[in-house]
Amino acid sequence: MASFDVSTAARGFARPTLSFEVMPPRNPDAAPKFWNTTRKLIDAHPDFISVTYGAAGNDRDTARIVVERLIKHTNVLPIAHLTCIGATRDNVADTIDDFLSIGARTFLALRGDPPKNQPDWTPADDSVNSTVDLISLIREVETNRCHADAPAALRGAAKPLTVAVATFPEGNRDAGTTPEQEIQRLLEKQEAGANFAITQLFYEPEPYIDFVEKARVHGVTIPILAGILPMTDPARLRRVEQLTGVKPPKQLLSDLVAIHSPHFRHARGIEATTQLAQDVLDAGAPGLHVYTFNKHEAALDLLEALKLGSLLAPSGHSPATIQQVGASPVSL
Repeated sequence: MASFDVSTAARGFARPTLSFEVMPPRNPDAAPKFWNTTRKLIDAHPDFISVTYGAAGNDRDTARIVVERLIKHTNVLPIAHLTCIGATRDNVADTIDDFLSIGARTFLALRGDPPKNQPDWTPADDSVNSTVDLISLIREVETNRCHADAPAALRGAAKPLTVAVATFPEGNRDAGTTPEQEIQRLLEKQEAGANFAITQLFYEPEPYIDFVEKARVHGVTIPILAGILPMTDPARLRRVEQLTGVKPPKQLLSDLVAIHSPHFRHARGIEATTQLAQDVLDAGAPGLHVYTFNKHEAALDLLEALKLGSLLAPSGHSPATIQQVGASPVSL
């Protein structure tokens, strides 16, 4: 991969890469609200929208429906989440083939979480147990489809398969890893064929900046998008801490709790999130990946505060081309 300086690349596009994560509704009655939110996010012209599903593959069928609808009825590029923990190789391969059959060309490969409340659980011998194995399987299924079907091969040549991965600048609590171990894991994912990474959320710029600098020194060349959660809702910040172990800033959390006006609380959270996002962009982050929790207001207000919301054209950094950005070992 050729060296490509982010600061130069950014000047050649309208804006940094921008993307959102959405979660398909578990309750069909919530679908109209979900699609209303998604349409508002699409109107911001993101470079892509990632579509998640619950731990252990919950809501996978609903996620497939969302991905297919985005492919067929919108101009936004969806990223389909894939998890593998606890699933057999054949089952995961079938899921990959199913997503490819509806036109998905970009995946976020994730190990996933083991079953909860089962301390003695161990994966089956024929299961896929790591992100590295999942990346290899995604590319194997694609190769087999292309070998068996000339039209599929042509489509693959026109729209190359792209695989994103997750990374954890402050270490992964659930996996018991340190930032240094996460860098090693990211190297292994890169060697397996990952095209770019999206970070776990963080609340201060230093963990992201330090992580990327050290990752570059150790040989990571793929772009690392900054995962950002708008810090507007104290209840959500506490809930995310329970889920991830990432602690919100104490002073900000105290400020939000003390502000009784929803309007001013929202404004305070957007102010803090805007500063965080601007700091990592100034440091060379190739883009922002906003965890929306299916709420469009804070995500779009963040873009406006960054003076990015009025830029109606996407950056041009599709997942197929984003790997060209941030490849320099000495830049973010």
